[in-house]
Amino acid sequence: MSIESLRPEIRCAVEAAQNKKAADVTLLDLAELGAFTGAFLLCTGFSNRQAQAISDEIEEQLARRGIRVRHREGYDTAEWVLLDFGGFIVHVFTERSRRFYDLERLWRAARRTTFPDVSPTISTGAASVPPDSNPGSSMPGAAQS
Repeated sequence: MSIESLRPEIRCAVEAAQNKKAADVTLLDLAELGAFTGAFLLCTGFSNRQAQAISDEIEEQLARRGIRVRHREGYDTAEWVLLDFGGFIVHVFTERSRRFYDLERLWRAARRTTFPDVSPTISTGAASVPPDSNPGSSMPGAAQS
């Protein structure tokens, strides 16, 4: 499944999470499992503040499309933020909480789609390159031997 083939509201949530540099963005399709919702969108923030920023961005982007969160849990501590949009639920975890709760294992029968992490790039004028593509240089413009 590609991002283009997703329901628009789920695609919006995936893109919003990626905009805030969420890691391990994964969609679990629960439709065939008789679950209480159609899908789980899981993602990881590397700090509590990043988890809050990810959840804020998802809420904001969906609200712009007229989709309001029905229920929110865990925002204040931000170890595990749950955003219930009815037809799907977003789970934003810190790394530690994601490993501990391991929803992928609990819902292992669900069809899974993993989206690539968005890596930052540095503009060199002609093209963009990943920041660590020149391991021999520690400073911009440093020559490699």
